[in-house]
Amino acid sequence: MDQEFFGMLTAAGEEQVAELLRTEPTAGDPRRVARNLRRLVAGYVAEQSSYHRDPAVLEPLRLLSDLLDRQQHEDGTYDVGNLHSPPDTAFLIQDLCVVWKLLDADDQPATAPIRATVHRILRKAGPALASGGVHTPNHRWEVSAALARINHIDPDQRYVDRIDAWLAEGIDAGADGIYSERSSTYAAEVTNPSLLTIAWLQDRPELIEYVRRNLEATLYLLEPNGEVDVVASRRQDQWAIRDIWWYLLQYRELALLDGDGRFAAVAQGIERRGVGELGDFLAEVLERPELATQLPPATELPTDFVKEFPSQASVRIRRGSRTATIFGGTDFHDLPVIASGLSTNPTFFKVRQGDAILDSVRLAPQFFGTGHFHSEYLRRTSPAVLELGAEIKVPYYQPLPSQHLAVDGRYPLTPDGRFYAAMDFGHRPRDYRELRTTITVAEVANGFDLTFELTGSAAPYAIELCFRPGGALSGVEAIDDSGNHQLVSGTGAYAVGDDRIEFGPGSGAARVAMDPGERYRSHNGSLVPAGLRVYLTGQAPGRHVLELRMT
Repeated sequence: MDQEFFGMLTAAGEEQVAELLRTEPTAGDPRRVARNLRRLVAGYVAEQSSYHRDPAVLEPLRLLSDLLDRQQHEDGTYDVGNLHSPPDTAFLIQDLCVVWKLLDADDQPATAPIRATVHRILRKAGPALASGGVHTPNHRWEVSAALARINHIDPDQRYVDRIDAWLAEGIDAGADGIYSERSSTYAAEVTNPSLLTIAWLQDRPELIEYVRRNLEATLYLLEPNGEVDVVASRRQDQWAIRDIWWYLLQYRELALLDGDGRFAAVAQGIERRGVGELGDFLAEVLERPELATQLPPATELPTDFVKEFPSQASVRIRRGSRTATIFGGTDFHDLPVIASGLSTNPTFFKVRQGDAILDSVRLAPQFFGTGHFHSEYLRRTSPAVLELGAEIKVPYYQPLPSQHLAVDGRYPLTPDGRFYAAMDFGHRPRDYRELRTTITVAEVANGFDLTFELTGSAAPYAIELCFRPGGALSGVEAIDDSGNHQLVSGTGAYAVGDDRIEFGPGSGAARVAMDPGERYRSHNGSLVPAGLRVYLTGQAPGRHVLELRMT
């Protein structure tokens, strides 16, 4: 047993229990209530915990379990935003299975009524999960893991059959280890732990390989400060800052299974930093103590590489404390709508030098309200140069051919791509205005050169650099007091301590608004990123080379 690790989890769990005893543990939706119950149970049964079999914990345990009993529908499901939701039910049922297992192993008379309540909830939920549907790819694995847990407590062939039916669809992972949702959140919190649970309880060791590949890929998405690059995600975290701590037990389990020193190094780094709700892992380690055994010796993580991820059209570059992401894999051109489940982040480049972080580089031509540049591809044109590009064609519509004329003047409501109108666009001849954009990213000594080439129609454009709050800008002119600046000429710089990113040259004082496009404006939407924003402007047709240098 790694006593230092186990002690760290126990201390973190004690903090969670103390917080729940100070506040109202029944607040929140059923998933939150079930997680609070799991946190309290972990502190109650852990022998090293200061709350071990503490009578003060029993009443909150009873309150929480009784509340979940009352909230469960007769069909076995719960409402968690979605109504009568099998996948949301699966999330909390996984927690309740751990609760029941820990209390059953502890076998104290004082918790017998709580165990009975939890067991009744599990028996009621099982058939609902074995027959209910899902919404997203990761839901299939969450439901399957919940069924595997219930089946481990109360075996039922229906549960095994349903697991097999979901698994028969195949795991949605690319050869590069990236799942179809391309999300760190859902990989770390749902898919990876669910596949490991199914592999453990259903003797399906082949599922571990998908997790192994995803953890391998994450080594190259990992930032020096413990963040994970998420710009390619198709889920909500494409707009977020995501930390590695959620992966702790996955890296531990695979490090122990494979003797992988790199995975051990990631796990130890998470433990050393102490970021996140690490107390949440105490219950899982109590359930499976083998996860807390001594890790193999740590080995160096990759810190000098160029790594391509074909399934999401991205490239990661790292040179010590400098990292960069080049991204050309949005779904915007194939599915030109703004919706959950699609990659629509217009950031195509980001770079950091130590603590100096340029979170995004974006381009927005003012071209018929089409909004930001979204690349249609990412390809390598030479060993040190990558190319992004897109072509936009905006139509003007001609009169309808005679065979499509309507006597009453009423025509179908049809999409143009930017808007809808009762114009029967599909049958109209059209002529186009075109704008072609190519951006090359070249790695050079101490930085990168980004070359923007816009050809075709005349259009003003703005390039936006958004730096992480916490540093200081120099060489730029403030546009307002809302964090907006312009680089008019020369070179600007952003510095945090001794870490520095220089950028330029400026391209003049002309102001060009960063237009998010008609799809956003029609809903009063915004694509303004949080941070210190610097703008460079220009006119198409034209060419601009943005030099980024790091020290």
